[in-house]
Amino acid sequence: MRAQFTGLKDLIDAVPAGPQGDPGPEGPQGPPFACAIVDGVTTLDPGNAATVSLDFDGTDVDFSFRIPRGSDGSDGAAGADGPPGDVSAADLAAAIDGTSANSNAVATLDTPFADDPPTLADLETLRAKLNEMINALRR
Repeated sequence: MRAQFTGLKDLIDAVPAGPQGDPGPEGPQGPPFACAIVDGVTTLDPGNAATVSLDFDGTDVDFSFRIPRGSDGSDGAAGADGPPGDVSAADLAAAIDGTSANSNAVATLDTPFADDPPTLADLETLRAKLNEMINALRR
């Protein structure tokens, strides 16, 4: 009985394979591995998965990293109070509050001098009032 072939593939498949041949000559050395390049690093929100993608162009390997940042930590405990300063805030406030009132007790010279030129008594009144003001401000 004769085999029927419907195409070239059937004919090739029907031919028995020959013995394994000897190995061929060694091929030339391929291109050297030149660089590992980080193309970018992207920060992700906490909870996202870290990923790395790479591309090999035959010479260089290009990496792109996507890394999540860590979650915010909780606040730490309060530290100990520092040493007191030379003057407390209350002492300073009390001292400032009293300074503007030092001259409040000194009455003003509302009555004009009647004499022109002023008399010795008028000048003595003026001297006494000036001394009263100076003493009030020294407190």
